Amino acid sequence: MKRNLAYVLLLMLVAVASCSFTNKTFENDDKDKLLLDLITYVLEKGHYEPKVLNDEFSVNVFEDFIDVIDPTKRYFVASDIAEFEKYKYQIDDEIKNTDITFFNVVYERLMQRMGDAKEIYKEVLATPFDYSENESISIKYDEEPFAANRDELKERWRKQLKYATLGTYDSKIVHMDNKDVEVTDEHDHAAHTPKEAESESRESTETTLDEFFDFVNDLERKDWFVQYINTIVDEFDPHTFYFAPEEKEKFDTSMSGKFEGIGARLQKKSEGAKIVEIISGGPVWRDQRLEVGDEIIKVGQNGQEPINIVGMRLDDAIKLIKGAQGTIVDLTVRKVDGSLDVVSLTRDVVELEESYAKSATIIRGQEKFGIINLPKFYVDFNDYSERNAATDVAKEVERLKEEGVEGLILDLRDNGGGSLKTVVEMAGLFIKDGPIVQVQSKDKGKDVYDDKDERIQWDGPLVILVNELSASASEILAAAMQDYKRAIVIGSKQTFGKGTVQNVIPLNNMLRSNEHGDLGAIKITTQKFYRINGGSTQLEGVKSDIVVPDRYSYIDLGERDQSNPLGWDKISPADYNTWDGYINYEKTIADSEKRMQTSQQIKLIEENAKWLKAEQDETEISLNFETYKEEKEKDKEQSEYFKRLTDYDSKLTFKSLGYEEQLFTKDSVLREKRNRWHKNLAKDVYVEEAVNVLEDLKINNIKQGKLASVKN
Repeated sequence: MKRNLAYVLLLMLVAVASCSFTNKTFENDDKDKLLLDLITYVLEKGHYEPKVLNDEFSVNVFEDFIDVIDPTKRYFVASDIAEFEKYKYQIDDEIKNTDITFFNVVYERLMQRMGDAKEIYKEVLATPFDYSENESISIKYDEEPFAANRDELKERWRKQLKYATLGTYDSKIVHMDNKDVEVTDEHDHAAHTPKEAESESRESTETTLDEFFDFVNDLERKDWFVQYINTIVDEFDPHTFYFAPEEKEKFDTSMSGKFEGIGARLQKKSEGAKIVEIISGGPVWRDQRLEVGDEIIKVGQNGQEPINIVGMRLDDAIKLIKGAQGTIVDLTVRKVDGSLDVVSLTRDVVELEESYAKSATIIRGQEKFGIINLPKFYVDFNDYSERNAATDVAKEVERLKEEGVEGLILDLRDNGGGSLKTVVEMAGLFIKDGPIVQVQSKDKGKDVYDDKDERIQWDGPLVILVNELSASASEILAAAMQDYKRAIVIGSKQTFGKGTVQNVIPLNNMLRSNEHGDLGAIKITTQKFYRINGGSTQLEGVKSDIVVPDRYSYIDLGERDQSNPLGWDKISPADYNTWDGYINYEKTIADSEKRMQTSQQIKLIEENAKWLKAEQDETEISLNFETYKEEKEKDKEQSEYFKRLTDYDSKLTFKSLGYEEQLFTKDSVLREKRNRWHKNLAKDVYVEEAVNVLEDLKINNIKQGKLASVKN
């Protein structure tokens, strides 16, 4: 399949190489036009489901680009948008003719409006705020119209800056009201009068904005053009992306498995940068104070005044957050529950070991079960035999068998995917043989990936744990085991829903000769996954056999929440036979559902999930200080109430395997990591229910009493 793709790309290369371009500097239009020409050509010829460049496409690019560069509507005014409107239905024609007039017009006006904005915020911050006034601000920016004129824009800035100072004012005034309270703000140890607090809050905000605008001023035209290119690219699907040369280097680094920074993946939101994934072993993972769904709104460097990143491009925000190993970054975060917190982290290289599979035994009375946690489907692309997820899981299964476990849990929660080959091999550990996944390429028939090895490594009871963040390869494995009725899937209503495959194409390879320097690369969607039953995992994901709520149940985190996702569809099923090792498969599921309905912990999790959703839906924020304090106190009380979730005790005992116990004598850090993992597992109601299901399968449902031979 990769060879077929390579052949198509070779034809594309020859066709594009026949074009002639003059040698210009990067800042001149010719290189921008070359990039636009190359990228749109690759998208047209190589994308799984290319878009038709028409007026509808043009409107989408128009609206999305304005939103990307002015998400909080702090720069452009209504007359600017009206002027831009004449290009609204012409962008598709401009793309076809490698014309970038729309970008040039918008870019030049943006530079002008940013200069105006600097004058406006200086004027606003020269006047004291009245926190006793009853007024509010809407943070539902997409529903707000653009300001009609400068006065209206200034009023918008006034409210936004008052909102920005409110938290700082609160932290300063609290020292005056509670002189005996322990000070947690290392930058402010003195008590403040309301007047002093108000004045210093404005000064602090002005310093932050000055630094932000200095940062923006350092950006070059090419940085903004990359945003325009990616606005066009993003219309095809959320996983197709253009990497400028510098970003391509970072992508290559991330693919190698080494992450330098805080160890979190971020998503752009108008209110800040949202944490959508925490990388095992990184600073965020070790610190434990941040979680998926938290939004970073300010970034400071080792005690310096933080920079507000609300409205900032995600790439620019990430540049502030990342840094050299050993340096400190201060993150002002709006937590999932609505509270504000400042979290200081020491940047580091994420320890790759924590991305690997790990296992433990679970002891309940006289019974012993096993759990394998798999953070991702990793592989060394340069040497598959070196280390990969499939061989590592096989080793853990064998070790657990030697420990005498009677059932196995495979934990794929938060697993964002990875290598397809490892999925097929891993699925083969649990079935005799047969198809695992179907893959469809553009304008081609389907390819079926099979397990051809008839040996089974584990034929005992099997449960797979998933959640809303289980994606891609995780969904393939869970779907295959579900279709075979080989495992019972426990978790969220559905998994993430990413059923597409991407390839990275260096654009330099598309030209026979290139005098324009490094052109970067494009990651493009080229294929789609399908279950062996014929259904796509795209959008629909995998629906759990046993649905249990979690705190993200009502929050949009999946593929459906991404921009322009490909749709769900179905192809013909593969030829396969379901597993015959279980009796009363459906009864086991029904019994589990009954237990879940009576669980007080599950009810509390459901209550927490609904509260978090209500908090996120609250978009009207009071700018009255007394109301602000009341709402903050209510949020704090609710947050404290839900901390009871961490008091849960499953009464299960978790132990490391023998080989790890020996490593602990020389590696105290590894011991601490495993102890923390076991402590969290003991509080995990989902793992507890997985053990209940394994017991039901073991006692009532297994025909075979002996495990099959181990695969080599």
